[in-house]
Amino acid sequence: MTQRDELRAIAVAAMRARGLDPDFPPRALAEVAALRGAPQPTGRATRDLRGRPWCSIDNDESRDLDQLSVAEPSANGDVKILVAIADVDAAVHKGSAVDRHAAQNTTSVYTPAVIFPMLPEKLSTDLTSLADQQDRLSIVIEYVIGQQGDLKSSDVYAAVVRNRAKLAYKSVGAWLANEGPLPAAAAAVPEMEEQLRIQDRAAQALDQLRHTHGALEFESDDVEHVFDGETLRSVEPARSNRAKKLIENLMIAANGVTARFLEGRGFPLLRRVVRSPERWDRIRALARQFGDDLPSLADSAALGAFLSRRKAAAPDQFADLSRTVIKLLGSGEYVVDPPGVEPPGHFGLAVRDYTHSTAPNRRYPDVVTQRLIKASLAGRPSPYTIEELESLATHCTRQEDAANKVERQVRKSAVAMLVRSRVGEQFDAIVTGASPKGTFVRVATPPMEGMLVQGMHGLDVGDRARVRLANVDVERGYIDFVRA
Repeated sequence: MTQRDELRAIAVAAMRARGLDPDFPPRALAEVAALRGAPQPTGRATRDLRGRPWCSIDNDESRDLDQLSVAEPSANGDVKILVAIADVDAAVHKGSAVDRHAAQNTTSVYTPAVIFPMLPEKLSTDLTSLADQQDRLSIVIEYVIGQQGDLKSSDVYAAVVRNRAKLAYKSVGAWLANEGPLPAAAAAVPEMEEQLRIQDRAAQALDQLRHTHGALEFESDDVEHVFDGETLRSVEPARSNRAKKLIENLMIAANGVTARFLEGRGFPLLRRVVRSPERWDRIRALARQFGDDLPSLADSAALGAFLSRRKAAAPDQFADLSRTVIKLLGSGEYVVDPPGVEPPGHFGLAVRDYTHSTAPNRRYPDVVTQRLIKASLAGRPSPYTIEELESLATHCTRQEDAANKVERQVRKSAVAMLVRSRVGEQFDAIVTGASPKGTFVRVATPPMEGMLVQGMHGLDVGDRARVRLANVDVERGYIDFVRA
């Protein structure tokens, strides 16, 4: 068995153990096989925006393209942003076999050796993907921002769009940072270079405004698994990327517009929230170790300022600090807000109005939100009762947590596969978890996380320790350390 096959088998077993189905049921596959093409417009309310210079920016290998973007500057300095979201609901009807499978898993699951898509690939990478040079139905989220990133106006409507340039984070990010040429797919479209510059400036204005309001800036813990054929060669930290930040900022703003749109129409909302930190006292103690004094009550602006200072003072240590604070903040969840209820907000993003709407090929809550939008646009009542939405919120939160655990376990299995020949070596580590379940530590190079099985007394999240690799179990994704 090759290493890729071994990791694939581990991933399938982990999916089943966590209540996620790694395979599509025959009825779902039969539904997809019966489709004869991409969905077409059914009414005059759908606008034709195929002439705009739309582009997608995603991972190099991605074919499940959920969103396109375009920016239109005004003479007064305002910029109109249009974000087109794939109309998945046009092909995946509520209650169908495909929909039932998607509602069960609620998300695509990404592991080093295999991806478990939420929707069959004929849909997610073809018929409901905003694929290169293809006409596709979409829901467009339009908003106008001022030069400081402030929202001036917004609208949501259905439109036919066409992806003029399929672009990738790495190449666009390198170009924006003056570290590489304009990608060929962008250079082939006359107006695309200026289009990307405008989108980047708008995204930076949005980002700066959110940080003024207390948005938190973290270092990503994403890694890249490098295979040589069927053999895993290395696991490397993913570099921060300006193009990825561009898309993140446009999508965060679009999700806010979606939330306000549904709110204004009197529709219930499936919100994504991160409440006030679960362990603010520990975050304050962590800040004091660096000479900072945070307020006694949770304050995202104060925390954001502390993180910015630490990133400037010790950039090489910021990734570990980021992971520690993320752990202490607690996880996000889906909640339902009936019309007229004050939303709890998203602590880390510093936004009050927030829902998931921009990735319906990959996340089921986005499909639900899309159905709410389409019902509103058509003048129909909500396709979901409050009780249905509350049940979905609980289920989606649980399944997202399960998917995260699958991804984390298989990533650990991949690292265990790489370091099993290094048992006995010592590493510098930081404590990332401390609870009755155990004490967990993370090593920066090679990037790995495991349990401290000996010498954990007196350690808490954020503490540093010298550890020795004691044991690995590739199948279970276990990496064990002892205090050196």
